[in-house]
Amino acid sequence: MSGRHALPSRFGKLYREVAKFGLVGASGFVVNLGVFNIITGVVGWAPVRAGVLATAVAILTNYLGLRYFTYRDRDPAARASRRREMTLFLFFSAIGLVIENGVLYITTYGFGLDSTVATNVCKFLGIGVATLFRFWSYRTWVFRTVARQAPHPAPVARGGVPAEPVLNVSWDAR
Repeated sequence: MSGRHALPSRFGKLYREVAKFGLVGASGFVVNLGVFNIITGVVGWAPVRAGVLATAVAILTNYLGLRYFTYRDRDPAARASRRREMTLFLFFSAIGLVIENGVLYITTYGFGLDSTVATNVCKFLGIGVATLFRFWSYRTWVFRTVARQAPHPAPVARGGVPAEPVLNVSWDAR
C-alpha cells in the first residue's frame, strides 16, 4: 500500500495486534499470578519454584490465545511450519521464563524481599520485562506474516504501449 493512507493503515494493524496481544497477555497474567499465589499460599512452595510452574501454565494458555486469536491470520497450513512455530514459541517462552523468574529470584534471594506482597510485586515486574521480550520475539520469529505475492505486471497492448492501468486494490479487511 502506498500513498497518504499507508502510514495510518500500518499503525492501525500494529495497534490491533498490540491490543490482541495485550488481551491474551492479560489473561495469561491472571493465570500466572493466580497459579503462583495458589501454589505459594496453599501448597507452600518457595516463590521461584512456584513462579516457574505458574509461568509454564501461563505459557500454555498464552499459546492457544496467540495462535487462535492474535495471530490466527498467520496460520501456516503445513505441518512442518506448525512444528517450527511450536519449537520457536517454546524456545522464546523459555527465555521469557528465565527473564521473568530471574527478576523474582534476584529480588527474593538477592535482596531478601520474600513477603507475599513483595513476591507478587516482583513477579509482576518480571512478567512486564519478559512480556516486552515475548512480544518482540513472537511477532518477529514465531508468528511471522506470510509473504504476499508481488502484484502482476500491467498488461502491455500491441506496439509496446501499456494497456489501461490495472486497479490493484485488496478488498481484504484484515
